Amino acid sequence: MRPEKLALAREYLARLNGSPFFIAVDYTGLNVIQFSELRDRLAAVGAEVHVVKNKVFRLAAQEAGLPDLRDRLAGQLAVVNGQKDISATAKVLKTFHTESEKPKMLFGFLGDEEFDDAALQTLADLPPMDVLRGKLLGTLLAPATNLVRLLGTPATQLARVLQARAEKEAA
Repeated sequence: MRPEKLALAREYLARLNGSPFFIAVDYTGLNVIQFSELRDRLAAVGAEVHVVKNKVFRLAAQEAGLPDLRDRLAGQLAVVNGQKDISATAKVLKTFHTESEKPKMLFGFLGDEEFDDAALQTLADLPPMDVLRGKLLGTLLAPATNLVRLLGTPATQLARVLQARAEKEAA
């Protein structure tokens, strides 16, 4: 392989190793304006998209320790990666695809976990990470809240009985 392609492969290897996730998309049919719009939307969720040659990306993925992607790399390939939430990134890609029927998500990786298109679609439907954290926190705090309420109930009832008795005697 030519030195230029090896340098590109090293650059993509650094991107793969520097990001917790990536999503490979086929951007066939996107014009420059649409691609620029996609790039802007992805930047808003902390992700970026890069066009890459299939052979160069396959080499970088191989060096990153990923399985052989030879059969899955076809068409015009772009790789989306970022530092934040894979779910938000997948949601942007799904929404953009709904609007323009392009690009098509091929597959993705979150760490060593591989996702096909269907799994990426499911990830796109998840609520944002902050909402999920809030739900988890609410679930964890619910037993404690119920316990405090339960412990306070007898005291509250006793206070009501004493108040009613005091009002009855005062009348």
